[in-house]
Amino acid sequence: MEKYYEKCVQRLDEQINELKLEIENPIILAQELIELLLNYLGELKKYVSERGFKSIEEEIHFFKRLKPVILAKLIYYNAIYKIETKKPYGNGKAIKKYIDNELSKLKRYFDNNLEFYKYYRTNSTYLDEKYFVRGRYDVKLSLDTYYFETDHNFTTSHDYKVAKIIANDLIQVYLEDQLNNTNQKKKFERSPLNWTASKTALTELIYALYAQGVFDNGNADIKAIAKVFEQMFNIDLGDFYHTFMELKARKINPTKFLDSLRDALIRKMDEQEE
Repeated sequence: MEKYYEKCVQRLDEQINELKLEIENPIILAQELIELLLNYLGELKKYVSERGFKSIEEEIHFFKRLKPVILAKLIYYNAIYKIETKKPYGNGKAIKKYIDNELSKLKRYFDNNLEFYKYYRTNSTYLDEKYFVRGRYDVKLSLDTYYFETDHNFTTSHDYKVAKIIANDLIQVYLEDQLNNTNQKKKFERSPLNWTASKTALTELIYALYAQGVFDNGNADIKAIAKVFEQMFNIDLGDFYHTFMELKARKINPTKFLDSLRDALIRKMDEQEE
Protein backbone atom coordinates (compact mmCIF):
# COMPACT_ATOMS: atom_id res chain seq x y z
CA MET A 1 0.00 0.00 0.00
CA GLU A 2 2.69 2.50 1.06
CA LYS A 3 4.83 1.98 -2.06
CA TYR A 4 1.86 2.27 -4.40
CA TYR A 5 0.73 5.44 -2.64
CA GLU A 6 4.19 7.04 -2.76
CA LYS A 7 4.48 6.42 -6.51
CA CYS A 8 0.96 7.80 -6.99
CA VAL A 9 1.74 11.02 -5.08
CA GLN A 10 5.09 11.43 -6.85
CA ARG A 11 3.40 11.22 -10.28
CA LEU A 12 0.67 13.58 -9.12
CA ASP A 13 3.11 16.21 -7.82
CA GLU A 14 5.10 16.06 -11.07
CA GLN A 15 1.97 16.65 -13.14
CA ILE A 16 0.83 19.47 -10.85
CA ASN A 17 4.20 21.20 -11.20
CA GLU A 18 4.10 20.82 -14.99
CA LEU A 19 0.65 22.40 -15.18
CA LYS A 20 1.75 25.25 -12.91
CA LEU A 21 4.57 26.02 -15.34
CA GLU A 22 2.27 25.87 -18.37
CA ILE A 23 -0.76 27.75 -17.01
CA GLU A 24 -0.56 31.17 -15.37
CA ASN A 25 -4.27 31.92 -15.05
CA PRO A 26 -5.29 30.64 -11.56
CA ILE A 27 -8.87 29.85 -12.63
CA ILE A 28 -7.86 27.73 -15.62
CA LEU A 29 -5.10 26.10 -13.57
CA ALA A 30 -7.57 25.18 -10.82
CA GLN A 31 -9.96 23.67 -13.37
CA GLU A 32 -7.22 21.47 -14.82
CA LEU A 33 -5.96 20.38 -11.41
CA ILE A 34 -9.44 19.53 -10.11
CA GLU A 35 -9.92 17.18 -13.07
CA LEU A 36 -6.47 15.66 -12.51
CA LEU A 37 -7.05 15.11 -8.78
CA LEU A 38 -10.45 13.52 -9.34
CA ASN A 39 -8.77 11.00 -11.67
CA TYR A 40 -6.11 10.19 -9.08
CA LEU A 41 -8.67 9.73 -6.31
CA GLY A 42 -10.59 7.45 -8.67
CA GLU A 43 -7.47 5.34 -9.21
CA LEU A 44 -6.83 5.20 -5.46
CA LYS A 45 -10.41 4.17 -4.78
CA LYS A 46 -10.17 1.36 -7.34
CA TYR A 47 -6.90 0.14 -5.80
CA VAL A 48 -8.38 0.08 -2.29
CA SER A 49 -11.53 -1.67 -3.53
CA GLU A 50 -9.54 -4.42 -5.25
CA ARG A 51 -6.78 -4.87 -2.64
CA GLY A 52 -8.44 -4.06 0.67
CA PHE A 53 -6.44 -3.66 3.90
CA LYS A 54 -4.36 -6.27 5.69
CA SER A 55 -5.20 -4.93 9.14
CA ILE A 56 -7.15 -2.29 11.07
CA GLU A 57 -3.86 -0.45 11.61
CA GLU A 58 -3.22 -0.23 7.88
CA GLU A 59 -6.75 1.03 7.29
CA ILE A 60 -6.38 3.71 9.97
CA HIS A 61 -3.03 4.79 8.53
CA PHE A 62 -4.48 5.08 5.03
CA PHE A 63 -7.51 7.16 6.01
CA LYS A 64 -5.67 9.27 8.58
CA ARG A 65 -2.34 9.91 6.85
CA LEU A 66 -2.48 8.97 3.15
CA LYS A 67 -5.81 9.64 1.45
CA PRO A 68 -6.28 13.09 3.12
CA VAL A 69 -3.11 14.43 1.45
CA ILE A 70 -4.56 13.98 -2.05
CA LEU A 71 -8.10 14.91 -0.99
CA ALA A 72 -6.74 18.10 0.61
CA LYS A 73 -5.27 19.16 -2.74
CA LEU A 74 -8.70 18.73 -4.33
CA ILE A 75 -10.39 20.77 -1.60
CA TYR A 76 -7.68 23.44 -1.92
CA TYR A 77 -7.87 23.89 -5.69
CA ASN A 78 -11.66 23.81 -5.64
CA ALA A 79 -11.53 26.61 -3.04
CA ILE A 80 -9.06 28.60 -5.17
CA TYR A 81 -11.38 28.24 -8.16
CA LYS A 82 -14.30 29.62 -6.15
CA ILE A 83 -12.23 32.41 -4.60
CA GLU A 84 -10.84 33.60 -7.92
CA THR A 85 -14.14 33.38 -9.86
CA LYS A 86 -15.99 35.35 -7.18
CA LYS A 87 -13.26 37.90 -6.48
CA PRO A 88 -14.61 41.43 -7.06
CA TYR A 89 -13.16 43.93 -9.48
CA GLY A 90 -12.42 47.35 -8.16
CA ASN A 91 -10.16 49.06 -5.66
CA GLY A 92 -8.08 47.61 -2.86
CA LYS A 93 -10.82 48.07 -0.26
CA ALA A 94 -13.28 45.81 -2.07
CA ILE A 95 -10.70 43.06 -2.53
CA LYS A 96 -9.47 43.38 1.07
CA LYS A 97 -13.03 43.05 2.37
CA TYR A 98 -13.57 39.97 0.20
CA ILE A 99 -10.35 38.28 1.38
CA ASP A 100 -11.09 39.11 5.02
CA ASN A 101 -14.48 37.46 4.63
CA GLU A 102 -12.88 34.31 3.17
CA LEU A 103 -10.43 34.20 6.09
CA SER A 104 -13.38 34.51 8.49
CA LYS A 105 -14.92 31.39 6.93
CA LEU A 106 -11.75 29.45 7.75
CA LYS A 107 -11.88 30.74 11.31
CA ARG A 108 -15.51 29.63 11.68
CA TYR A 109 -14.66 26.12 10.48
CA PHE A 110 -11.82 26.00 13.00
CA ASP A 111 -14.10 27.17 15.84
CA ASN A 112 -16.82 24.67 14.90
CA ASN A 113 -14.34 21.77 14.84
CA LEU A 114 -12.01 22.78 17.65
CA GLU A 115 -12.09 19.43 19.47
CA PHE A 116 -11.11 17.48 16.38
CA TYR A 117 -8.40 20.04 15.54
CA LYS A 118 -6.92 19.42 19.00
CA TYR A 119 -7.15 15.64 18.54
CA TYR A 120 -5.46 15.71 15.13
CA ARG A 121 -2.82 18.34 15.94
CA THR A 122 -1.69 16.52 19.08
CA ASN A 123 -1.36 13.19 17.20
CA SER A 124 -3.89 11.53 19.51
CA THR A 125 -4.94 7.97 18.67
CA TYR A 126 -7.55 6.90 21.26
CA LEU A 127 -10.49 7.53 18.87
CA ASP A 128 -8.79 6.37 15.67
CA GLU A 129 -10.92 3.24 15.34
CA LYS A 130 -14.06 5.39 15.30
CA TYR A 131 -12.64 8.19 13.18
CA PHE A 132 -10.64 6.25 10.58
CA VAL A 133 -12.19 2.81 10.16
CA ARG A 134 -15.01 2.43 7.66
CA GLY A 135 -18.51 1.81 8.96
CA ARG A 136 -17.77 2.87 12.53
CA TYR A 137 -19.20 6.38 12.49
CA ASP A 138 -20.74 7.94 15.57
CA VAL A 139 -23.18 10.83 15.03
CA LYS A 140 -22.14 12.24 18.41
CA LEU A 141 -18.63 12.89 17.08
CA SER A 142 -19.41 15.99 14.99
CA LEU A 143 -19.92 14.49 11.53
CA ASP A 144 -19.95 16.59 8.37
CA THR A 145 -23.01 16.13 6.16
CA TYR A 146 -20.48 15.26 3.43
CA TYR A 147 -19.97 11.85 5.07
CA PHE A 148 -23.55 10.72 4.49
CA GLU A 149 -23.32 11.61 0.78
CA THR A 150 -20.17 9.61 0.00
CA ASP A 151 -19.27 6.02 -0.77
CA HIS A 152 -18.66 4.44 2.63
CA ASN A 153 -16.36 1.86 1.06
CA PHE A 154 -13.83 4.66 0.48
CA THR A 155 -14.70 7.05 3.29
CA THR A 156 -14.58 7.09 7.08
CA SER A 157 -16.36 9.53 9.36
CA HIS A 158 -13.34 11.87 9.69
CA ASP A 159 -10.87 11.41 6.83
CA TYR A 160 -12.54 14.38 5.09
CA LYS A 161 -12.04 16.53 8.19
CA VAL A 162 -8.31 15.76 8.16
CA ALA A 163 -8.14 16.75 4.49
CA LYS A 164 -10.11 19.90 5.27
CA ILE A 165 -7.64 20.87 8.01
CA ILE A 166 -4.68 20.40 5.64
CA ALA A 167 -6.45 22.30 2.84
CA ASN A 168 -7.54 25.16 5.12
CA ASP A 169 -3.92 25.75 6.14
CA LEU A 170 -2.99 26.07 2.45
CA ILE A 171 -6.00 28.28 1.69
CA GLN A 172 -5.07 30.58 4.57
CA VAL A 173 -1.54 31.01 3.21
CA TYR A 174 -2.97 31.72 -0.26
CA LEU A 175 -5.41 34.33 1.06
CA GLU A 176 -2.80 36.02 3.25
CA ASP A 177 -0.47 36.26 0.24
CA GLN A 178 -3.33 37.84 -1.73
CA LEU A 179 -3.90 40.28 1.12
CA ASN A 180 -0.21 41.18 1.27
CA ASN A 181 -0.17 41.74 -2.50
CA THR A 182 -3.20 44.02 -2.20
CA ASN A 183 -1.52 46.00 0.58
CA GLN A 184 1.68 46.27 -1.45
CA LYS A 185 -0.26 47.59 -4.45
CA LYS A 186 -1.91 50.14 -2.20
CA LYS A 187 1.44 51.12 -0.69
CA PHE A 188 2.99 51.67 -4.11
CA GLU A 189 -0.09 53.17 -5.69
CA ARG A 190 2.09 55.87 -7.20
CA SER A 191 4.56 54.14 -9.47
CA PRO A 192 8.25 55.16 -9.33
CA LEU A 193 8.34 54.88 -13.15
CA ASN A 194 7.31 57.70 -15.46
CA TRP A 195 6.47 57.34 -19.13
CA THR A 196 8.83 59.69 -20.95
CA ALA A 197 8.06 58.77 -24.54
CA SER A 198 5.06 60.33 -26.30
CA LYS A 199 1.40 59.64 -25.42
CA THR A 200 0.93 58.51 -28.99
CA ALA A 201 3.64 55.87 -28.53
CA LEU A 202 1.98 54.51 -25.39
CA THR A 203 -1.44 54.48 -27.06
CA GLU A 204 0.03 52.48 -29.92
CA LEU A 205 1.49 49.97 -27.46
CA ILE A 206 -1.76 49.65 -25.49
CA TYR A 207 -3.86 49.02 -28.60
CA ALA A 208 -1.35 46.44 -29.85
CA LEU A 209 -1.58 44.52 -26.54
CA TYR A 210 -5.36 44.84 -26.60
CA ALA A 211 -5.52 43.54 -30.17
CA GLN A 212 -3.32 40.57 -29.24
CA GLY A 213 -5.67 39.71 -26.33
CA VAL A 214 -2.90 39.35 -23.76
CA PHE A 215 -5.02 40.46 -20.77
CA ASP A 216 -7.70 38.23 -19.20
CA ASN A 217 -7.73 35.94 -22.22
CA GLY A 218 -8.71 38.81 -24.50
CA ASN A 219 -11.71 39.84 -22.36
CA ALA A 220 -10.20 42.99 -20.82
CA ASP A 221 -11.77 46.31 -21.79
CA ILE A 222 -9.50 48.79 -23.58
CA LYS A 223 -10.42 51.53 -21.08
CA ALA A 224 -9.41 49.31 -18.16
CA ILE A 225 -6.08 48.53 -19.82
CA ALA A 226 -5.41 52.21 -20.53
CA LYS A 227 -6.27 53.10 -16.92
CA VAL A 228 -3.74 50.60 -15.58
CA PHE A 229 -1.00 52.00 -17.81
CA GLU A 230 -1.86 55.55 -16.75
CA GLN A 231 -1.53 54.57 -13.07
CA MET A 232 1.62 52.51 -13.62
CA PHE A 233 3.49 55.21 -15.50
CA ASN A 234 1.99 58.40 -14.04
CA ILE A 235 0.56 59.74 -17.27
CA ASP A 236 -2.79 61.07 -18.46
CA LEU A 237 -3.50 59.74 -21.95
CA GLY A 238 -6.50 62.01 -22.45
CA ASP A 239 -8.70 60.99 -25.39
CA PHE A 240 -6.67 57.91 -26.32
CA TYR A 241 -9.39 56.73 -28.72
CA HIS A 242 -8.96 59.90 -30.76
CA THR A 243 -5.19 59.31 -30.71
CA PHE A 244 -5.80 55.79 -32.05
CA MET A 245 -7.90 57.23 -34.88
CA GLU A 246 -4.97 59.46 -35.79
CA LEU A 247 -2.68 56.41 -35.84
CA LYS A 248 -5.06 54.64 -38.21
CA ALA A 249 -5.04 57.68 -40.49
CA ARG A 250 -1.25 57.63 -40.91
CA LYS A 251 -0.35 57.09 -44.55
CA ILE A 252 3.19 55.92 -43.83
CA ASN A 253 4.21 53.55 -41.05
CA PRO A 254 1.13 53.51 -38.78
CA THR A 255 3.03 51.27 -36.29
CA LYS A 256 6.09 53.50 -35.99
CA PHE A 257 6.63 52.94 -32.26
CA LEU A 258 6.14 49.17 -32.36
CA ASP A 259 8.57 48.92 -35.27
CA SER A 260 11.13 50.96 -33.31
CA LEU A 261 10.69 48.62 -30.30
CA ARG A 262 11.40 45.63 -32.49
CA ASP A 263 14.49 47.28 -33.97
CA ALA A 264 15.79 48.31 -30.56
CA LEU A 265 15.37 44.77 -29.19
CA ILE A 266 17.19 43.21 -32.13
CA ARG A 267 20.06 45.71 -31.70
CA LYS A 268 20.32 44.82 -28.00
CA MET A 269 20.41 41.10 -28.82
CA ASP A 270 23.10 41.67 -31.46
CA GLU A 271 25.20 43.74 -29.03
CA GLN A 272 25.11 41.00 -26.40
CA GLU A 273 26.26 38.40 -28.90
CA GLU A 274 29.35 40.42 -29.79
